[in-house]
Amino acid sequence: MASHNIKIHDHLRVSPPSATEISLSLTFFDLFWLRFHPVERIFFYTLPTPHSNPSIFYSKLVPKLKTSLSRTLQHFPPLAGNVVWPDNTPNPTVQYTPGDSVSLVVAESEADFNHVLDNSPHEASELRCLVPHLDSSDSHASVVSFQITLFPNRGFSIGISTHHAVLDGKSSTIFVKAWASLCKTYNDDESSESSSPSLAPELKPFFDRTAIKDPSEIGLNFTVNWTEILTKFFPNENSDGRCLKLLPFPPRLEDHVRASFALTGADLEKLRKRVLSKWDIVDRGAESEPPRLSSFVLTCAYALACIAKAIHGVEKEKEKFAFAFTVDCRARLEPPIHDNYFGNCVWGHVVDAEPLDFIKEEAFAIVAKSIHSKIKMILDEGIFHGMESAFSRYESLGKDGVEIMGIAGSNRFGVYGTDFGWGKPAKVEIASVDRALTIGFAESKDGNDGVQVGLVLKKHVMDLFCTLFRQGMLDD
Repeated sequence: MASHNIKIHDHLRVSPPSATEISLSLTFFDLFWLRFHPVERIFFYTLPTPHSNPSIFYSKLVPKLKTSLSRTLQHFPPLAGNVVWPDNTPNPTVQYTPGDSVSLVVAESEADFNHVLDNSPHEASELRCLVPHLDSSDSHASVVSFQITLFPNRGFSIGISTHHAVLDGKSSTIFVKAWASLCKTYNDDESSESSSPSLAPELKPFFDRTAIKDPSEIGLNFTVNWTEILTKFFPNENSDGRCLKLLPFPPRLEDHVRASFALTGADLEKLRKRVLSKWDIVDRGAESEPPRLSSFVLTCAYALACIAKAIHGVEKEKEKFAFAFTVDCRARLEPPIHDNYFGNCVWGHVVDAEPLDFIKEEAFAIVAKSIHSKIKMILDEGIFHGMESAFSRYESLGKDGVEIMGIAGSNRFGVYGTDFGWGKPAKVEIASVDRALTIGFAESKDGNDGVQVGLVLKKHVMDLFCTLFRQGMLDD
């Protein structure tokens, strides 16, 4: 078992070198996530000696990371600000005022770095000490916080906590890649006070909130207060409609383990052929055999079927499941908006599978066809199709005792290309999947057209999941 002992070396505040005041109003895409838990990611990097020697790491690498972070914030000033709700505004805003800063904790871990990088099941609590806290109160909330943790003579990690109402996964990834780019090209001889270098076009954020039309302008009846619905599940929390304190989605740590699983390109092709061989057998709405099934459909369906069967196998009373996922709307709005729009531009959908479908013998094929059908419907009918009943459906699923499974991340983000100057990550984890029944999803670090899946489950459930996942890949 890895040691959880960690020593705080320093706690810094980092500001942009110079930036003007900016205020961004939250859109209806953002408000969905206003009191949701932070999205937490950890990037792990191996370091050769002497860089991983503590004295060199703290005197050379940390200042380089800190200075490049400051210069990156100059391009992304809202991240150094806070979520606030001025009395005279209908919606909360992200407010940056010169002098605002982000929290950067520098720490040192006694844990075995090889153990931390290992994909096999280990205590879910072990990564928690590598994740920075994100402050929030009734009146304001931080946007992002950071933690750099050294594993002496082996490597280091960068933990990032982000406020989901300010940026979605794509926006978060653009920022991290911009930071990595400026760090990699940073010249030690440059003055820390010099202006920030420019960013490549694909890393420049687009902040214009007028690109997002009000729901009424595009014919949507968006009158349901999602935050009001969400707070019903937390009766002891402040239910004031203007409260900004994040709701407690505590990590599921006791008797839970975390593990990562890989599917290679060859594995995905095998799964694709298996689904298509049963396409006409399962009745789930798609008219004919599709020309292709995406890695997203195949990975989700396979993992979801294994998760549901593992949970049901250990806890027989749990037999009803559902799957919700978000869709990037940037290219699907009318008109489409800038690909680098910075904020939330995702919308959630629940797959039209029956709650018992996930534990049936042919669950993999049934769920794959259901996900494919939902995506086809979105493409044909638009991203907001069925929105009027979406909130009531979430409420209904909860009342019926249905376990809602979700997904975080994307294999299109390219997180394994995030190089700060010391090579690509040895591992990337979405730590916050331990706050719900969520799949962490990324591309394979090996570049084999495969994917990576991260999970946190009860120990006995994880044992059965491992068996089902691996056995399923051996079946013809």
